[in-house]
Amino acid sequence: MQPILRVEHLKTQFKTERGIVNAVNDVSYEIYEGEIVGLVGESGCGKSVSQLSVMQLIPTPPGLIAGGKVIFEGRDLLQYPANGPEMRAIRGRKIAMIFQEPMTSLNPALTIGFQLREMLELHLGMDPQAARKRSIELLRMVGVPDAERRIDDYPHQFSGGMRQRVMVAMAISCNPKIIIADEATTALDATTQLQLLELLRDMVKRLGTALVIVTHNLGVVARYAQRVYVMYAGRIVEHGSVDQILLNPKHPYTLGLLQCVPRPGLRGEKLVPIGGTPPDLIDMPPTCAFLPRCRQKQAVCQQQPWPQLQMVEPGHYVACHLSLRGEKDVRTVA
Repeated sequence: MQPILRVEHLKTQFKTERGIVNAVNDVSYEIYEGEIVGLVGESGCGKSVSQLSVMQLIPTPPGLIAGGKVIFEGRDLLQYPANGPEMRAIRGRKIAMIFQEPMTSLNPALTIGFQLREMLELHLGMDPQAARKRSIELLRMVGVPDAERRIDDYPHQFSGGMRQRVMVAMAISCNPKIIIADEATTALDATTQLQLLELLRDMVKRLGTALVIVTHNLGVVARYAQRVYVMYAGRIVEHGSVDQILLNPKHPYTLGLLQCVPRPGLRGEKLVPIGGTPPDLIDMPPTCAFLPRCRQKQAVCQQQPWPQLQMVEPGHYVACHLSLRGEKDVRTVA
């Protein structure tokens, strides 16, 4: 089966007074139709920037997509001008994005109905009356009560959870092939988080779309994703099925993320934080970027450059000297 989206050796940089920030550094991944994929890692590891690069939403300047390919439906999206008609036809219609903070994504001066209708009229060619009727159906679909009345309200008249439901309605309005949920539930309470994630999973099943969940919450990934990509310092350091990543992690960073997750039923167990801080993306070390924080580092890690992803078992890839040499299980802390 061919992937619906294939990202190859993507590189995104930001020019600053101190130098060039390599926010996304040689990232490759694939998304298949109808699947849910998790993209996880600490804040600042490049998760969101990689997805904004796919949509060509990187502000230029200071940002620059410095290399790579984004193959969607056989076309390299990076060959199109960022503000050209080709990309505008892709955004929202074929690839939709749900951003972290809906209040900054929705226009406060326009009603919810106008913003929903605008997409339907632009991408699907609906007349205003049909677009309004479809907008009400979409609001009902995502669980907004009294949709006929609330469609004429403004964003500030909705709660945070309801605003995010509106963003979900906008994302699914044109039946896109891919939905990117960029930390879409981070600012919400646990109950609302669960409701929205269940809603997104239901949309995936109903519409057959693919869903990319960008998050640092491994509990969300464990519940909803089929495959997982783990990012650190602008690179993917491990990827595989959700069972491979959660039950048999091969990179010490992945293990560190898992040890930070509280587990129900284990009272009194201490969480093990990852010591230190992420590296400076302006001045990256020649060796593994995780080396200063790694509890399992060995001599080879300090002598060799950061390895590329290699397969350690079918469907499971890792960029770690320790795992590739097969010297020991990373779950054994040195």
